[in-house]
Amino acid sequence: MSDITKLRVRIDGPEGPELTVKGRVAWTLAHLLQAGERGCTPIERPAPRWSDYVFKLRRAGFTVETIDEAHGGNYSGTHARYVLRTPVEVIAEERK
Repeated sequence: MSDITKLRVRIDGPEGPELTVKGRVAWTLAHLLQAGERGCTPIERPAPRWSDYVFKLRRAGFTVETIDEAHGGNYSGTHARYVLRTPVEVIAEERK
């Protein structure tokens, strides 16, 4: 999965628009699709800028829910869990 570099998808059902996402945004979308209702956190799938990748997906027309979750430990606080809410059909993918 980590080698996905480009995804062409259709969103919002069979009559929805086709979109292409590239780079880390495609990587993020692939992980969100794989996670399903469970969603993803930057803690589980480390990447430099999850919030930016999700922002770009939202700007492209995807609905991504952000759920704030608490975590303990020496550096307790909160982190985001991202859940893809837009129906997505993968049409094509490119890998390195």
